[in-house]
Amino acid sequence: TKFIFGIGLVYLPEYLEISRTDYVNRFVWGMCILKTPADYFSDTAQSWPSNEFLFVPSYKSGNVVRAKESFTYEQAERAIGELVQIYRAANIVSGIRVGLMLENSATFFMHWLALSTIGATLVPLNQELAPQDCAHIIRDSGLCLIACFSDLVPIIEAALEHVENEVAIWNIEGALVPKITTQSVTAGDECALLYTSGSTGLPKGCILTNEYFEIAGQAYIGLGGLCALEEGRERLATPLPQVHMNALACSNMAMIMTGGCIIQLDRFHPQTWWQQMVDAKATIIHYLGVVPAILLQIAETPVEKQHTIKFAFGAGVNPKHHAVFEKRFGFPLVEAWSMTEVGGAAWIVARHEPRHVGQCCMGKPDDTMDYRIVNDNDKDVAIGEAGELLVRRRGDNPRQGFFAGYHGQPELTREIWRDNWLHSGDIVKAGDDGSLYFVDRKKSIIRRSGENISSLEVETVLSEANDIVSVGVTPVADEIRGEEVMACIVLSDMVAADEKQAASIVDYALKKLAYYKVPGYVAFVDKLPLTPSQKLQRGELKIIAKKLVEDSKVYDMRSMKKYKKAL
Repeated sequence: TKFIFGIGLVYLPEYLEISRTDYVNRFVWGMCILKTPADYFSDTAQSWPSNEFLFVPSYKSGNVVRAKESFTYEQAERAIGELVQIYRAANIVSGIRVGLMLENSATFFMHWLALSTIGATLVPLNQELAPQDCAHIIRDSGLCLIACFSDLVPIIEAALEHVENEVAIWNIEGALVPKITTQSVTAGDECALLYTSGSTGLPKGCILTNEYFEIAGQAYIGLGGLCALEEGRERLATPLPQVHMNALACSNMAMIMTGGCIIQLDRFHPQTWWQQMVDAKATIIHYLGVVPAILLQIAETPVEKQHTIKFAFGAGVNPKHHAVFEKRFGFPLVEAWSMTEVGGAAWIVARHEPRHVGQCCMGKPDDTMDYRIVNDNDKDVAIGEAGELLVRRRGDNPRQGFFAGYHGQPELTREIWRDNWLHSGDIVKAGDDGSLYFVDRKKSIIRRSGENISSLEVETVLSEANDIVSVGVTPVADEIRGEEVMACIVLSDMVAADEKQAASIVDYALKKLAYYKVPGYVAFVDKLPLTPSQKLQRGELKIIAKKLVEDSKVYDMRSMKKYKKAL
């Protein structure tokens, strides 16, 4: 699976026209390099040229309707080769970071694989982000070029108002790619820079190498059991965004490496879901807990029995929905655990029986990884006792296949890898048979419909609003979305603590944050639980918030949280 230098210089696929310079640059980075996603795609295109590589149903984005798209491996190969030449003409070379704001479109895939061919780094940008969040990613990653659809240009322009350095915008529908003159070159075998929210508030850039992508694909292919894949036959449908590792690294690489088809939806559409799955001939689906919850609420229809799905792969299904869903729809929901920092290097997947359905079981760790469950002093806990999950790769290289670190934040990288164990921040417990069970998160992170939301980030924005003295943000349970954002607010004595005030606060937040980060519940309180050093007691706040919701002493503002493009 590795190229040595001599072979690399003569391995020049005709359609990609990989330059000698690109290979020399890769050699300088690593002497012996792993195959890139583009290399794997090229291999598959030779073996399965007529297989369908990508199917994207038509969808509406804002006021724009994007047409249905379908590509075989051979057709995609040609499209990628053309983009390689365009990027090279713009002076994009190995090690350059390029931003893509191209939604879950077929175009995104072509640009990603073109960048991978060159050795440039992909930085996917989420069009739902507020301008300040997007600006932080642009600044932090050192982007010199952002490719986007024409209707997304205003979002990038709004973000660039907060960026000092020069960044070129390429409207791929209406302009030639601008030639880049200033370039920020990365060091190392970097394939993508993926930003994830953290407890520090600002998104952190996870450096993902080609090895990360390769191991993610190999790990999926090697699952077996309920998740056994057939080469050249699988059709994997996902509504998950390409700005997250689940879609970008796991499902994409599994299909590319086995000659399968990626069925990429723009997002989850409950009312048309089963018809989409039938029409696309899906054999696998990826999900978040919100998907089973919503599908179970829809009245039974004949089409839901006509699918060809063998299994679903995901995480976060509500325990009381798990068995009910499997019985009604006729395939297993295979729960898994991982995170962007881990990828496929040490993930845990419940693909063998007993899966302990309805008990938040993550499955049994593989023999390719080591794990520990520890208390706050990093001491191992007993079986059945909850503690933080620590993981690493078994063998001489405990970090193999993990993320390469947080971009520009070596201290945070050292912290998460202290004592050469990756500290996940997730609380789990072990059963007598070796299965692991998810309990809670240790971090101040809210997990809503698969999105990681920093409590601190929301608190920072709300604290800037008029009439708010102090605020604490915490997750509360939500049967559909897993968790919802709740804000406990101490108001100035000058204003009324009523529903009108709650709506005003949420409206303010909607102008500053992506819609999913905005509080769904608002409660006005006399004081927040603080430590003697005046730090927020997040554990106590979570208990208080739960009780306030149960006692209906909150304002339910969830109806105000509606998806719209950030401007």
